[in-house]
Amino acid sequence: MKKLTFIYEDGEHRWAAIARDPDRPGYVIDTNEYLVIDGDEALLTDPGGMEIFPAVFSAISGGFDPERIRFLFASHQDPDIISSLALWLEFNPRIKCYLSWLWGSFVPHFGGDAETFISLPDEGMPFTLGKTTLQAVPAHYLHSSGNLHLYDPRAKILFSGDVGAALLPSAADGLFVTDFDRHIRHAEGFHRRWMGSNDAKRRWCERVSRLDIDLLCPQHGAIYQGADVGRFIEWFAELEVGLA
Repeated sequence: MKKLTFIYEDGEHRWAAIARDPDRPGYVIDTNEYLVIDGDEALLTDPGGMEIFPAVFSAISGGFDPERIRFLFASHQDPDIISSLALWLEFNPRIKCYLSWLWGSFVPHFGGDAETFISLPDEGMPFTLGKTTLQAVPAHYLHSSGNLHLYDPRAKILFSGDVGAALLPSAADGLFVTDFDRHIRHAEGFHRRWMGSNDAKRRWCERVSRLDIDLLCPQHGAIYQGADVGRFIEWFAELEVGLA
């Protein structure tokens, strides 16, 4: 069963991970969702597919009032990212979804209408959650042609979507990376195939290297922390991607 674990807390500003679901159907990829809380408002990143909505909602409800979720952030258009949208809107029709402008006429096939979406430009943009400013960061072609990540300068956390993802064996159930060299073997094949552009990859590495990051939080696998954040960026910069 998924559970909610707080990974950063500073007064009313908090991050929680909803990760690891050993009870999910074996044909559904495991995903991580992250809840960003500031005062009375919360945002949920890549809220997941409709298949796992009950598990995600239950995990959040166990430690937080989901009525306080005002926003969703969809890094791109894939079903494991945002196909639960209609169910979130059924729960709260006033929820807004931050999304690349490129997918503004595609994701409504999962639910919502023109009023649901807050369009993000290619260059990203800052926006506020409660009293905190967050930043949408460009990550195009990694792997989607309209892809954005989310940076929180106060918490020093980067939600990195599919970048940093690892397809871990079921026995590897830790929330954080503890052995980088062993962990990265489960990330290599995924990144070579799913990341479509070496030029885009290099631009992303240059961009995020300028950010102050304590936790790099991908949508699949474990969270990189401390020195492993820099190790991942260096590893990714050297990796040849876009290979089938």
